[in-house]
Amino acid sequence: MHAPATTPISHSPAVRELLALAADGDAFHHVQAQVEHVAGCTRPVQLTGYTATLDATTGEPLSVYTTADEPTGRLLLACGNRRASVCPACSRLYAADTYHLIRAGLTGGKSVPDTVTTHPKVFATLTAPSFGPVHNRPGNLKPCRCGTHHAANDPALGTPLDPVTYDYCGAVLFNAHAGALWHRFTVYLRRHLAQHAGIKRSEFASVLRLSFAKVAEYQKRGAVHFHAVVRLDGPDGPTSPPPAWATPAVLADAITAAAAGVRLVIESDALGSHELAWGDQIDARPITATLGADGTLSDAAVAGYVAKYATKGAEATGTLDHALYCVPCKGSGQRSDGSHCRPCHGSGEGQPLRHLVVERHVRQLIRTCWHLGQLPEFEHLGLWRSAHMLGYRGHFSTKSRRYSTTLGALRDTRRQWRTEQARERLGLIGPDIPTLTTESAWAYLGTGYTPGEELLAATVRRNRANALRLKDEGEQSE
Repeated sequence: MHAPATTPISHSPAVRELLALAADGDAFHHVQAQVEHVAGCTRPVQLTGYTATLDATTGEPLSVYTTADEPTGRLLLACGNRRASVCPACSRLYAADTYHLIRAGLTGGKSVPDTVTTHPKVFATLTAPSFGPVHNRPGNLKPCRCGTHHAANDPALGTPLDPVTYDYCGAVLFNAHAGALWHRFTVYLRRHLAQHAGIKRSEFASVLRLSFAKVAEYQKRGAVHFHAVVRLDGPDGPTSPPPAWATPAVLADAITAAAAGVRLVIESDALGSHELAWGDQIDARPITATLGADGTLSDAAVAGYVAKYATKGAEATGTLDHALYCVPCKGSGQRSDGSHCRPCHGSGEGQPLRHLVVERHVRQLIRTCWHLGQLPEFEHLGLWRSAHMLGYRGHFSTKSRRYSTTLGALRDTRRQWRTEQARERLGLIGPDIPTLTTESAWAYLGTGYTPGEELLAATVRRNRANALRLKDEGEQSE
């Protein structure tokens, strides 16, 4: 006589959780819907609370949502991190918003008039100078200076040929002052344009307005450089045409001349005088509606390029994606009473720099940030706070005020659309619906998924990645 068959019990907590939820199909669908709503976000925020839609006149609740009705007792909210290395799902949304922001400044839309397409536009790249020769890939036939043909994934790429003579201090100071160099560049650019027009610098704003949107990118050697869309408008911004003499060629020439003339001298008792400037590789290419054979770029290609790099950080150089200073003492190494901080033993380091799992070149850049940050003349730079960013302190994506719409405005529009969709599903839209108001209260519970939710999130990520791959393949075959 055979023993009755038994259902095997999984040893996986994730599978056990999903099996328990599957016993109540309604609960499973609720959890699955939450995970899909955050698009498989890597570390979603967990909230508890409620939101209620009320009649503004009587205060009567017309619709109430509370996490008490959820199987897990909480709501998942996407983390919203822009960096692809931290959260690919949220970074794709950030990239999409950046794409529309950049594209609107090139072709119109999002409160920008379509006539902006006739304004001169240039895609500019400003790079860092040399701080010493590094391993690179100059060409398929030509070897690196070291005599080796490096593979694309060779970890030696971007590292100094001679670390002893490499100017690590100059590299860190350049990154720390990249924002100041950009500001000085825009000042010089206005001067060159005013000189070309034969007007005084004080009259520039009454004739022309300079608008731009830029993104920072790290080279393999750890130096920051900028990609920027630069546009010339009339005095009222994108709604007014620039003067006839303002052409893409004039703008490109002015960009090259302005960048070449920027100098920023840093004085230090310990290091002496350091002159900071942009590198020799300055590129300025006109932007047109379509890709041209004469070196021009299409507006779609530029918007996609900028959006791509808006989601990247210093991690492309092999550094870490989190701050390295001790949180309790905020990197000072001392407590409020002047005694040594116990967690970091007075070093200010959140983790010993010598134990960081990074390449030697990156560790030396981080160590240089730390040492320079201790000098009184560089205290205002907060280099120990930005050591994991190799000294760069600025935002990765910025724009001038009148270039186009803002990321905040795009998010507000999306939020309003979702609100209207939710009210339509609840039947709260129509001529007979009273004036509505919202009341809510939320509390932070934690971050991340349960094991079962993580399994569902992995499936969502894989499905979305496959959908994107198929979309890209379809576009490439057209």
